[in-house]
Amino acid sequence: MRRLTALFIAALIAVAGGAEAGPAKWAAGDWPHTNFTKHSVPLGEIMSGGVGKDGIPPVDEPEFENVEAAAARVSPQEPVVSLSVNGAAKAYPLSILIWHEIVNDEIGGVPVAVTFCPLCNAAIVYDRRVNGRTLDFGVTGKLRKSDLVMWDRQTESWWQQFLGEAIVGELTGARLNVIASRVESFERFAGRRPDGLCLRPTYPQLRAYGRNPYVRYDSAPWPFLYRGESPEGIAPLARVVAVGDVAWSMDLLRKRGMVKHGSYAISWSPGQASALDAADIADGRDIGNIVVQEMGPKGPVDAPHSIAFVFAYHAFRPKGVIHVDCDGGRKPARPLKCG
Repeated sequence: MRRLTALFIAALIAVAGGAEAGPAKWAAGDWPHTNFTKHSVPLGEIMSGGVGKDGIPPVDEPEFENVEAAAARVSPQEPVVSLSVNGAAKAYPLSILIWHEIVNDEIGGVPVAVTFCPLCNAAIVYDRRVNGRTLDFGVTGKLRKSDLVMWDRQTESWWQQFLGEAIVGELTGARLNVIASRVESFERFAGRRPDGLCLRPTYPQLRAYGRNPYVRYDSAPWPFLYRGESPEGIAPLARVVAVGDVAWSMDLLRKRGMVKHGSYAISWSPGQASALDAADIADGRDIGNIVVQEMGPKGPVDAPHSIAFVFAYHAFRPKGVIHVDCDGGRKPARPLKCG
């Protein structure tokens, strides 16, 4: 039996003691200002993730260093979320995001929320502006379908990280705009953007940065605190790359190197460590780098996409189709599709 991390054990204890919590207890506790009469999802689907409000603290005043300085701290194959906006370039190592899950930042004049849900392997960047107001995000400590539920400090509405959609509170139904980003190795980012900046820990002693609190999670048989379905014929924690309602398994992309879909090109290349494998993130097995681009009027440009575990993609995109490698095997059932 695989060893549970201390974080998982703490979460199990918290869930066992508070599984029946609902709006009344939430309002009497950390959430007196959240309007629970407004919601777009069944509140019974929201459960404790084992920590309280901002028990996983977001980064609100991020500090950066140039790539040369960052190279002394970040290993070449370590994964980073990279952004290029209005000429500016920044990288956010998953070795930091895995402990904070949200970074409230600004790049190229655009306020952004860089988010990462380890349980879904979903790193997604959003524009923080909604209806002319800039929001600041935190971690509720709740999960829905094993995905991070965020909150905004302006209205205390709750947001589904995977969709960028407000699901509880005043802003229910509002959506955040996705900003194209990459999850790539630090070495690739530094090579592409030597002028770029890299996030550094504000307080290095605060967390065991560089360590993975979810050891071997991406090879676990089933996702943590997930009660939904996962497609048959592919491991629930296998990675898929998705553009809207179409996805491709990482194994298929690794085998083919590139696939094309309409105006999109999705490519795979080696050299990125999994953040959810070994105890030291730098030692994680090579899962490769993904680039998703769309042909624009001036040539190819990075396109919004997601890289997530199969179960999460299926949970939030139930009508989506997942292309898998069928060579030498029988034809799979929907939502899987050969090639």
